[in-house]
Order: sequence, then structure tokens, then C-alpha cells
Amino acid sequence: MKKHLAITTLAVTLGLSTIGGAVINETKVSAATTVNTQNNQSLVEAKANQLIQTGKSLIGKATYSNSVYKSTYPYKFSCASFIMYIFEKNGVDLATYNEDYMMKQGTYVVRNQLQKGDLVFFKSKKTGTDPDHVGMYIGNNKIIHMADPKQNIIISDLNSKPYYKDNYVTARRVLPTLLPSNPATKGDNIVKLSYDLMNKVTMGSVNDEKSMKFTSTGFVNYIYKKNGINLGTTNLKEQIKLGKTVTRGNLKKGDLIFFNSVKGSSTPSSVAIYAGDYRIIVPNSNGITTRVLFVDYYDQHYLTAKRVL
Repeated sequence: MKKHLAITTLAVTLGLSTIGGAVINETKVSAATTVNTQNNQSLVEAKANQLIQTGKSLIGKATYSNSVYKSTYPYKFSCASFIMYIFEKNGVDLATYNEDYMMKQGTYVVRNQLQKGDLVFFKSKKTGTDPDHVGMYIGNNKIIHMADPKQNIIISDLNSKPYYKDNYVTARRVLPTLLPSNPATKGDNIVKLSYDLMNKVTMGSVNDEKSMKFTSTGFVNYIYKKNGINLGTTNLKEQIKLGKTVTRGNLKKGDLIFFNSVKGSSTPSSVAIYAGDYRIIVPNSNGITTRVLFVDYYDQHYLTAKRVL
């Protein structure tokens, strides 16, 4: 699936993702992925069952599409945007509709140790290294997935066809890594409030808490202030001086990440809140959106990160 930057998470252009025959090697990912040991298994299973229920509820209603992602009936999805949607509807933000980005989140899972909610990846195309299909494991050796334009959403046994054996790439466990800790940390609370306000604030050139209007830096200042952290400034050049510098491989929820507009420049042009597992919350003129650091722009314009908690 071609990588590109979308305008919003609910209206994006998607690359073609259908089913076909080939194998690639296991992807090894390093950096800031930490398994959330504070979430007990019962909470993970409950969330996985919610995801499965949402996915099954769309069988016979949603249809395959390689172009437009819609959040209302008639639902149209590629394989990846279908997965993104059912997670999003249950409060888990993957922050991406690209299979290759999804494959870098969470933790690696051996095929014979799959559990409900794991993401399972396949590659049938003969070129490139990125996967071209993703489904979600639902137990009993089965996955639910948006298969293709003829079948739409189906439940498939991983032993039912040669495709699933011959084109299997890997699996990733994103539960509990994408869930908040139990009990929630201050970083979790900052991320949660940011998500809660995503469609409730107006972004612009002024900061007015009463009317919930903010600049990007004003939104950041407000979120932290509501969680007992006084940044004391809405100036981008001042915010980048705050806290302790942290490396990209040691990011934690609630860290501030700064980006430049010109590669190599030391001047910040934007700020985002790190949401864990490579996800970032980006306040800008388009509103509050979420992305992953793998997106070319954020990968190439990453400047520094600061820990202010």
C-alpha cells in the first residue's frame, strides 16, 4: 500500500490490497515499543471481544474499496482501513491505514501463539517488502478480514486455503501495547484528554479556553495544564526548551515531539504529543489528528523530543 500523508483519518486515499501468493522474512523492529505489563489479560480479552463483535457486525454491510474510507453507511474499506475502523470504534487508535505501518506496531507473535485481537499479515505481490493484506485473529485458527471486492468481509480459517500458509508474513500483538496502563499514568491521561477533545476544539490563530479555540501550541499547553503540568508558554521556540531531551528510541507517552519544516533545520515548525507505540497526536490547522512516526514527513522532519512530565 502506497505511503502518503492524508488530510484526515476519516477521509483518505487507500492503496490496493487484495489477496494473491509469496513470502517475505520476519520484520524486526526496534525502538519505543514497550509491552504494557500493567494491563491484565482479562481486560485485553474483553477489548479483543469488542473488536471481534464490531468486525462481525459489518459482515454483509461493508464492501471492499481501494479508494475512499467512509465512517458511515454504506461502509467501504480496504483490508487495512477495515482493521483501523474496528479498532477506532472501540477506543484503540492505530493511527494508520497502511498495513506496513501496522506491522511495525505492537510486538511480534509466533504463529502458533496467536490470541484474539492480534494482527496477521500476508504478502502475495512479487515485488517489494511491504505486506499487502492484513486481518485480525479471532480465535480457533481464524481471522476476520476484508478479503477482496467479491467476498468483502469474511471469516477464514488459516488452514483453509494455500494462500494463508504460502503468503503468511508475520503477526503483531497490539493489545495491550496500545491500551492505557491500569491504573492509568499521567501520560495516559494526557493522551486520553487529547483524544477526547479531538472533535471538540477549534484550531486557529488564537487561544481562548472558554470557547475551546486554540493554536497548536496553545492546545498542547492546555492539555498539560489540565493534567497538572504548567508549561507556561504557547510559544513554540520556548516549548522546545522545556523539560529533558529524550532520544527517539526512548519515547514515552506524554513526551513532546518537535518537527522542522526544512530538513536539517534546528528551527521547530510544529509540535506533537507522543501517544505511545510510534503514534503521535498532531494539533494543526486541520484539527487534532493522529499519525505514526513512520509516515515519511514525520520521519524525515523529526527534530527532537522533550520529557516534561
